[in-house]
Amino acid sequence: MKKIVLLRHGESAWNKENRFTGWTDVDLTEKGVAEAVRAGELLAEKGFRFKKAYTSYLKRAVKTLDCVLDRLDQDWILVEKSWRLNEKHYGQLQGLNKAETAAKYGDEQVLVWRRSFDVAPHALAEDDPRNPRFEDRYQEVPDAELPRTESLKDTIERIMPYWKCVIFPNLKTADELLVVAHGNSLRGIIKHLKHISDDEIVHLNLPTAVPYVFEFDDELNLTKDYFLGDPEEIKKKRAISLSSHPMEQRHAEQYPDHYTDEDKEPVHEPCAQLGFLVQVLFKVVLEEQIDGRHSGACQ
Repeated sequence: MKKIVLLRHGESAWNKENRFTGWTDVDLTEKGVAEAVRAGELLAEKGFRFKKAYTSYLKRAVKTLDCVLDRLDQDWILVEKSWRLNEKHYGQLQGLNKAETAAKYGDEQVLVWRRSFDVAPHALAEDDPRNPRFEDRYQEVPDAELPRTESLKDTIERIMPYWKCVIFPNLKTADELLVVAHGNSLRGIIKHLKHISDDEIVHLNLPTAVPYVFEFDDELNLTKDYFLGDPEEIKKKRAISLSSHPMEQRHAEQYPDHYTDEDKEPVHEPCAQLGFLVQVLFKVVLEEQIDGRHSGACQ
């Protein structure tokens, strides 16, 4: 059995202040650090021993990973950072208070910006100091690939090459991998793994610093997925994250399976459900990527 654990970072300063964060590099709160420590303790209690870990370029994810590895006494393992695991870029909304933005533009418009699949907020201007092209950490990233804003669709398209060509193939040689990132970047991975539709994925909400475990057989077929931790505590954390926007609360009522399913058995959608032919094609492509025969697609 092989496992990948997905972990959203602990509470950040702008989570607490209810502001759009995106690529802004804000730190963890004291609560966020405690959440990260607790996540590490949960993983240690379950006996996880990771071969490698992945995270974004943003400190709230990096520091969450540091706390987790410290609790696991695995500070020494190889960690790979990638800008592709960064949060969705919120364009001109970054730094704005969500409630104040809703008052100005209306609940429905803000919900579209936050939760629609293919609608992005207004882009940053080229001379905006928040533009990532001005940051040293992205100097090696081609300017054309750096977003000025993103929809969820854009975010997923940014992440998938890294997932398919770097992270997932490592399961061939590693039994357990850890990915610490952000709500929307992880949502893209989950959409891919569980074959969630474009319409449904926008309603999936991930609580901060709750390990989400995905189990695979030796052929890398998904067999099981579940959250670690007390179901009631996880349920409360999701409710808190939804309370920042009243329309999202109404969506939670409309789509209960996506918001409050921690106290039920997880819905498993393993790759086997795609059919035998698709499984065969998937394995062939994956093996070719690992062998390097199609390395160009993974650059």
